[in-house]
Amino acid sequence: MSDHGHDHGPHGPTGHSGHAGHSHGVSADADRRWLGIALALITVFMAAEVVVGVVASSLALISDAAHMLTDAASIVLALIAMRLAARPAKGGFTYGLKRAEILSAQANGLTLLLLGVWLAYEAVRRLVEPPDVEGGLMLITALAGIVVNVAAAWCISKANRTSLNVEGAYQHILNDLFAFIGTAIAGLVVVVTGFARADAIATLVVVVLMVKAGYGLLRDSGRIFLEAAPADVDPDALGDKLVAQPAVVEVHDLHVWQITSGQAALSAHVLVQPGSDCHAVRRDLEELLRQDYGITHTTLQVDHIPEQLLQVALRGDRSPPDGTPHCEDAHGPVHRGEPHGH
Repeated sequence: MSDHGHDHGPHGPTGHSGHAGHSHGVSADADRRWLGIALALITVFMAAEVVVGVVASSLALISDAAHMLTDAASIVLALIAMRLAARPAKGGFTYGLKRAEILSAQANGLTLLLLGVWLAYEAVRRLVEPPDVEGGLMLITALAGIVVNVAAAWCISKANRTSLNVEGAYQHILNDLFAFIGTAIAGLVVVVTGFARADAIATLVVVVLMVKAGYGLLRDSGRIFLEAAPADVDPDALGDKLVAQPAVVEVHDLHVWQITSGQAALSAHVLVQPGSDCHAVRRDLEELLRQDYGITHTTLQVDHIPEQLLQVALRGDRSPPDGTPHCEDAHGPVHRGEPHGH
């Protein structure tokens, strides 16, 4: 007997209740409103900061503005991705366009790294030959930037941060806040001591923050594109937990991946003892995955194990006596109810 536990969502054939209250990324109009307010704050201040940075000859202010540009871009891309992700799955896009936000996250991360390289070069050049810097303008603008970033971070914290884009923008704004604090300190140093190189040193601090944030976005989005398991899920431990459930003899072809940020999926082939209720086993496994791992998008193929394979599993052998495995092209380790290598 074979039982495919396809999770089609609330309107699909099975309609599993695990979807109730479960949101993926950002979807509500309220979220778009909060993001829009944060975007307006960042954009207006960023434009003003570029002007002041040029007038004051402050690379730290210009680098802060560049960082804010990536923040604004990440919010714009998040808003676009929200629209795309809301489109229903159709045609060749069987998951819809939910990974649009992951594409934008990669673009945002790459932009951060490229800007960081350019600003690092400029900062080193200014360390060697420091220009005259208007410390007073630096200090005043940085203090204003602290206020703006606190307000923008508060707005984004009100939105749904399960989206990689929104969480990335939130972390960027927090980094901006720290960068503005550094710029304010550098401006105060210039005003009090006239040490112009403080501007370039503050820029290098911003660069470090940009590289850290950019690398994090590329790493997280790359894991999703490579269909790695969610960072908080150990597939081997998960497989062992599934095979430890009543009536389950073996679990193989176990795959767990992320469709997009905050939306994991799982598929597996499960062999159960002869005479067991496949439907009941599938329901129990789905409930375990929902409760313990938050995974509600599951496809479980549940079969009765042939008597020949049952004897093999009980002996701990890797293949039946004739050398033919149950699956011709099995992927990954086979989980059984005895010690095994991963």
